[in-house]
Amino acid sequence: MSFQERSKKILTLLDEFESLSVLEISQKLGISPATVRRDLLDLSKEGFLIRTHGGAMRSDDLPLTSFNKKQSANDINKQAIGKIAAAGVKNGDTIFMDCGSTVFTMCPHLKQLNNLKIITNSLPVVAELMNVPGISINLIGGELDAERKAIHGDMAIQHIDNYHALKAFLGIDGLSIANGLSSHSEREATITKAYIRNSEVVYLLCDSSKIGQDAYIKLGPLSMINYLVTDAQCSTSLKNRFTAKGVTVLQK
Repeated sequence: MSFQERSKKILTLLDEFESLSVLEISQKLGISPATVRRDLLDLSKEGFLIRTHGGAMRSDDLPLTSFNKKQSANDINKQAIGKIAAAGVKNGDTIFMDCGSTVFTMCPHLKQLNNLKIITNSLPVVAELMNVPGISINLIGGELDAERKAIHGDMAIQHIDNYHALKAFLGIDGLSIANGLSSHSEREATITKAYIRNSEVVYLLCDSSKIGQDAYIKLGPLSMINYLVTDAQCSTSLKNRFTAKGVTVLQK
């Protein structure tokens, strides 16, 4: 059983029972206590659960940093993508980070950097990183989207257009070889385009479930991005097709 499979089952158990011991999880899943302890430690570091003496308990989302999504195997993939993407950020960089939940998973891996400037429309990113000594935050101004916990609108676009970033880290609703990038909403599409035109290098963070899917609004061709950061479920043949289009694929 892979880590992702075990993680999904552990989180499902905690959704049901709220709190379990290492021994209980070991017996229910048929895996060794040592493996359970290692998995609980990894999951607690990523905020999926709270480690207790001898076991673990369910982690309730914090209001501001929550994206109101149930923990699942797909969330584990997002955490892996965020870690890979964060490795592309260096001391002294100025970067754009959008309001996507996958982009948010970069945050824990950025906290050790120095002189990092982040320009973002994401309130969860601000809440997570605003007190980190080596990071300065430039919060984009505009209209608040309470559901997305993000800033959008014409003023937000104007704000982005006043800045230049070395790198942009962006999420997406749909991605395909034939039709490129796509979005479910106009406001998401326009802000994504603003990030792209004002950055030198674009990292697109996209789990494999969105690859091959075309959303409502076309953003543009694959040539808009430099890197696709995805999970291990993206096949070698599909990776090669993106590479042939000039997109470097980064995955675990």
